[in-house]
Amino acid sequence: MAFEVKATIGSFGGRLLKLRHESRTTRCPMNLNLYLPGQATASSDQHSDEPAKVPMLFYLAGLTCTGDNGAEKGFFQHAASKHGIAVVYPDTSPRGLNVPGEDDAWDFGTGAGFYVDATREPWSDGYRMYSYVSKELPEALCAQFRQLDPLRMSITGHSMGGHGALTIFLKNPGQYKSVSAFAPIANPVNSPWGQKAFGGYFGKEDDERRRWEEHDATELVKRWQGPLDVLIDVGTSDSFYHQKQLLPENFVEASRATDDDDDKNEKKVTLRLQPEYDHSYHFIASFADDHVAHAAKYVFV
Repeated sequence: MAFEVKATIGSFGGRLLKLRHESRTTRCPMNLNLYLPGQATASSDQHSDEPAKVPMLFYLAGLTCTGDNGAEKGFFQHAASKHGIAVVYPDTSPRGLNVPGEDDAWDFGTGAGFYVDATREPWSDGYRMYSYVSKELPEALCAQFRQLDPLRMSITGHSMGGHGALTIFLKNPGQYKSVSAFAPIANPVNSPWGQKAFGGYFGKEDDERRRWEEHDATELVKRWQGPLDVLIDVGTSDSFYHQKQLLPENFVEASRATDDDDDKNEKKVTLRLQPEYDHSYHFIASFADDHVAHAAKYVFV
């Protein structure tokens, strides 16, 4: 379905679009934000009306957030405008499906889709954020906005969205040029948040638990073939880090355990522990430029 432009806001020389469309994947209307840098308004050459193609960076938000949080508080547009990168800010779950219990907790259901395709009823009918983010949304955006280049996509995210960014990247080799994360839930099968979400969306029986590992970045990186360059930032004052909800060191260790001596297949994971920063958007905004620059290294190769 076509996107309805609900609002257009000037931002760092570009335009922030508030969008809405009907999703066949989540079976409900979905809201999102799309930032188009100034470079997206130029023509590809002086003899053509075809707009110049710009790469895309997907930012996946965390628990309780919408597509507005990153767009309004993350300040990704600052660096994106300089590099000429569009930024896509999807929502974090379907909304208004009236699934029993979807509004009972802040860390499951509405605002907490965990970027997976649920297989357990009643969640399987609509809670399919993995397919929405990795397939339907980029295809729909590129069909309507000719400025967007589907061959140059990168992905990043925060907390639950950091988990989503890492797993979607690792499950789709070649689809994204780079990946980074802010305070990701990096090993959800061993995290209370992840165990709750996966138990609800997939089930807790032995055969159902196999699906948990299919959406766990620490498990997926063990199977990754080829080079890898991941940037992860975590604040040392992040209470969720100290509560063992994030477990980024597990991801780092798993990547090193499966690294080989071939430089072409080096798995480079840069984990930066940032003193005094917490889990908030103050933390994200402080390092957003670095993550956009990380994406720029690869989308402009």
